[in-house]
Amino acid sequence: MISIRERVEYYLTQRQALGTGLSIGVVKILLTFATFVENQGAQHITADLFLLWKKQYGSANQDSWAIRYSHVRVFTLWLHVLDPKSDVLPEGLISRNRSRPRPYIYSQQEIVKIIDVALQLRSPSGCGLRGPSHATLYGLIAVTGLRISEALHLTDDDVDIQHGTLRVCHAKNHVKRVIPIAPCSVKQLASYRELRERAVVQRDPTFFLGESGLKISYKTVYRTFVQCCVSIGLRDKQHVSKYGKGASIHDLRHSFAVRTLIDWHRKGLDVDREIYKLSNWLGHRSPKETYWYLEAVPELLQITLEKVEQAHKQWRLS
Repeated sequence: MISIRERVEYYLTQRQALGTGLSIGVVKILLTFATFVENQGAQHITADLFLLWKKQYGSANQDSWAIRYSHVRVFTLWLHVLDPKSDVLPEGLISRNRSRPRPYIYSQQEIVKIIDVALQLRSPSGCGLRGPSHATLYGLIAVTGLRISEALHLTDDDVDIQHGTLRVCHAKNHVKRVIPIAPCSVKQLASYRELRERAVVQRDPTFFLGESGLKISYKTVYRTFVQCCVSIGLRDKQHVSKYGKGASIHDLRHSFAVRTLIDWHRKGLDVDREIYKLSNWLGHRSPKETYWYLEAVPELLQITLEKVEQAHKQWRLS
């Protein structure tokens, strides 16, 4: 009998061969579910088995479970052909909450404070790399809108100091891109690289390193960023939640997108035309993902409303 985990691994291999490989996060979801199924002693997948996994697998919001369910459901569509005893999970069993949380938009002053606090982080090994690594990482995300995972997977070869560009290869939805960076950012990245090479013997090809010489983990970045925000009063200390609630590192990306849109509005540019550039820059699959910022941020809504009212007045006078 072929195990569910072996089925998942074969499924992932086939998708990779067809050029439709899945992200690391989705692979983890499918393998974790397969392990759960096997631990239950089950040889076939059912909807009840998924709901039992949901009940026992720990806390997550409705959207997270809806996403997990959708990926497992697609797998069961494929699996049912090979194993008719396994159910095709029904559509809509776990619905997704369509509303997205409103992002926190950092002011320039708040970003500067976060970076300053990060620079003062204690260096356990004494090499002095911890603070500059986090500060430079936060600053880069703030001025480029990179996703955290994209920034953490940058290699030395991806950071072209000479030409002032970043090559983003480890991108969501496999949307690779090259983006330019401002001269001041190039200078900061070059300074960090020099410090890093003096501080540690590089053992990992990634650009941002911890004091061990290895790539900084996502969990470490998130936890440290939260600590910096708590220290300047942007987040409250909460002992119940692992990280507490409030502004997050993801919001640096949101802040970049919103500031860009606001600047375009104030300069009188055609946002409907320019937004395609921002969509490509951010690595979105389509501009409709970028348009979300227009309705998620009150300031942008107000600017849009003022433009509509102005256009209406001109139409009435004509």
